[in-house]
Amino acid sequence: MLVEVFIKNMVCDRCIKVLRNELFEADIDVVKVELGRVIYKSKDKAQDTNKIQRILDSNGFELIESTESVLVEKVKLSLIRLLEELPVEKTGTLSGYLSKNINYDYARLSRIFSYTENTTIEKYFIKLKIEKVKELIQLKKYNFKEIAQLLDYSNVNHLSRQFKAETGMNLTEYKSINQNFRNSLDQIL
Repeated sequence: MLVEVFIKNMVCDRCIKVLRNELFEADIDVVKVELGRVIYKSKDKAQDTNKIQRILDSNGFELIESTESVLVEKVKLSLIRLLEELPVEKTGTLSGYLSKNINYDYARLSRIFSYTENTTIEKYFIKLKIEKVKELIQLKKYNFKEIAQLLDYSNVNHLSRQFKAETGMNLTEYKSINQNFRNSLDQIL
């Protein structure tokens, strides 16, 4: 039988690789591993679930069981994926993007997300974008105007205001410090 499980704290390709390797070593018949989700074939679901739970626990992941938590994780992963490909290309609004991508009513998504995470989807997305800005500054490949364009900001001033509000530093101060003050994506909230 095919079993699909949803997993919290998977935020990068390295998470996928680690989990895939660990599941393989535990003799789990994996069909697919992607951000936040594993599909596997199981002959003994209870035994496989115990193996998977141990693997998740030992690697800092969590099994998601409630429908609301699965939706929240889908929102987070959709937004993380949106920022992986630069320039950010979403046509229309963030709400429209999420509704289409998750195939769920945005008003309901927003209520569940806000209730579960104690912040709005928009504020969460801003925090993700600021972490991406930090990453791009550290690469030293782009100037501030290019970073603003890559991340779909209307202009550098808009980016600068959000960056200062989130970090307490302006872009130039952050760049001059030349240290990694980035937050892990699974710790953002």
